[in-house]
Amino acid sequence: MKILGVIGSRRKKGNTSTLMQEALEPFKSNNIESKLIFLDDYNINDCCGCEGCKETYKCVINDDMQKLYPDILDSDAIILGSPAYFYNVSADMKAFIDRCYCFEIFDEEDRSVWMGLNEALGGKYAAVIAVSEQAREEDMGFTAEAMIKSLEALGYRVVSTVKALNLFKAGEALNNKKAMDEAKQAGEKLLKYLQLKEKIRVQLSNNHR
Repeated sequence: MKILGVIGSRRKKGNTSTLMQEALEPFKSNNIESKLIFLDDYNINDCCGCEGCKETYKCVINDDMQKLYPDILDSDAIILGSPAYFYNVSADMKAFIDRCYCFEIFDEEDRSVWMGLNEALGGKYAAVIAVSEQAREEDMGFTAEAMIKSLEALGYRVVSTVKALNLFKAGEALNNKKAMDEAKQAGEKLLKYLQLKEKIRVQLSNNHR
């Protein structure tokens, strides 16, 4: 198993990072490979809608996103985390999501028939962490939903969503028991899905021997 955490905040010790690392802790405790990615460490250009990925499902833009595609494809699950910027995900997270468009597959005759590459290959699992400085959930806007809907389109089943409110100063999340508990529970639930999937796979394999 392998879990990938992707952070759309530029603060490496910020609240999104803190909650992401808490969500990854159950995997680390079970000696499951995990990788944490800070998108600010990579030069990722915007998707230009060129459709160069149409037949290969590989993006033709030669930038640092090419370093991340293998991690995305190799991981069994993914957690996306972003602070709310003007009611939506950060620019770094939006660019990352848009560049995953290459994993969308469309029927040649009817583009209303489509699916994500993960769906075609059997599906994967995901969780989402959204962070807002405001105390009201409505002030978070579309932050969580932007990640959820995109992941679902890519063939992920989103099993947990964390909406952490009233967090602004770096490190405040450490003192927010509710947010920390929800992040850890999100990781634990995601892990249970992967473990159940593996259990079923093993059982089916044994039954067909």
